[in-house]
Amino acid sequence: MSITSIKQNELTFQLMVEASPNALLLANSEGKIVYLNYFAEKLFKYKKQELIGQDLSIMIPDRFKKRHPDLFKSYFQNPLNREMGAKHELYGMKKGGDEFPVEIGLSSIATVEGNLVLASVIDISERTKANDRFRLVVESAPNAIVLVSKDGIISLVNKQTEYLFGYTREELIGEKVEILLPDKLRAAHPKLRNMFLETPQSRAMGAGRDLYARRKDGSEFPIEIGLNPIETAGGDQVLASIIDISERKKIESAMQLNTKKIEEKNKELEQFTYIASHDLQEPLNTIISFVKLIKENSEDKLTEADFLQYIHEASIRMKGLIKGLLDYGRLGIKAQSKKINLNLLVKSVCYDLDSLVQKSNAKITLGELPTMYAYETELRLLFQNLISNAIKFMDPDKMPEIHIDAEKEKSHWRFSVKDNGIGIDAKYKEKVFIIFQRLHSQTKYEGTGIGLAHCRKIVELHNGDIGVDSEVGKGSTFNFTINTNLKNL
Repeated sequence: MSITSIKQNELTFQLMVEASPNALLLANSEGKIVYLNYFAEKLFKYKKQELIGQDLSIMIPDRFKKRHPDLFKSYFQNPLNREMGAKHELYGMKKGGDEFPVEIGLSSIATVEGNLVLASVIDISERTKANDRFRLVVESAPNAIVLVSKDGIISLVNKQTEYLFGYTREELIGEKVEILLPDKLRAAHPKLRNMFLETPQSRAMGAGRDLYARRKDGSEFPIEIGLNPIETAGGDQVLASIIDISERKKIESAMQLNTKKIEEKNKELEQFTYIASHDLQEPLNTIISFVKLIKENSEDKLTEADFLQYIHEASIRMKGLIKGLLDYGRLGIKAQSKKINLNLLVKSVCYDLDSLVQKSNAKITLGELPTMYAYETELRLLFQNLISNAIKFMDPDKMPEIHIDAEKEKSHWRFSVKDNGIGIDAKYKEKVFIIFQRLHSQTKYEGTGIGLAHCRKIVELHNGDIGVDSEVGKGSTFNFTINTNLKNL
């Protein structure tokens, strides 16, 4: 290449450098400045003649000068185009000593005088201020905030995130965001993250379904998440705002429980209406009818005595119905849960029923029953009703055999009271639990028809349910559950 061509190329290069909107500096292998453009003068507040021939370190803060020669020498040993400052804080220094954050692009240029380095310097003060404002907003947010790259790497968290998840920032930054998810969700999450990045738009998650996060100690808790795509110098990222909704879930559960209790009370009122209009009026109608007959047959003394007997029996039946109704209404009032050894409680109930047990030659066996929190008086009545019913509804040709057992399930204990009695037709499996509903006549089996209604109400007081599996002629098994979390009820 001719000298003329070289000079033309140098002139073209010089014109291009001067036309660049960025500050450009050209340095040799010794780190000496050989050229700079107008924007470099303006940025660093030096004139060209003040910088040309000077070491690049003149524009570097004192705290970085010691390392600079080694870094510059290392670059010349492997002179590749590269960016500096995007992931690390770099600073330049103006003529008066003022520092400012920068990003630098380095390019190697071959010239007749040897290899030179072209440095493109960008003042990122405004960007840094914006980042600082962003970090301040994130840090002061009342929710946990996590900034995640498109590769799922956590790049920023706030104090609330540390508090909520139990990790320090140092433990989270640089880790995959899946560290904050329950184990069962981790494998599927990268696919969901990529789907969001395909159509990145602000959205809320968790409002209509159950989402859970995982703390450092392994405990899980329900959350709602707000996702927002963010453009940063490091590329597109996702800003996740995380809210712990544990308290809200507790309130919702309490509201559902209260709603259930209201529904149960409404059912009771419906049953009371039926009782008032039917069961309680039946003995009264009997009394009224026989009083009328007495008036009409007052001269027949024998008939009158018979009538009075019917009136007496109807009155006693009326008294039993009213007492049963009052007992039913009082169930659960002022009840307080306490820790109960159910083996001892059931044995005590069997002792109370000893005369009935002896009379019927009943054989009662117990499995291993738990110690748990429950309502003692109500639970005693529950087992008393189920055991006495098992003895009462027996085939007269059989000896009663009753087995009581319990099995631990997720959030409750499941109890069973099994007998070898007369059994219940499948179509009456629900009817037997309705107050004052009887499947047999009063003359065949005594009672008011309220015992199993009591049992259902007691079980529901313990946040459980009750049902019966039965086959006519072969016996019945009454199954009921009691919630294990009754300590604070």
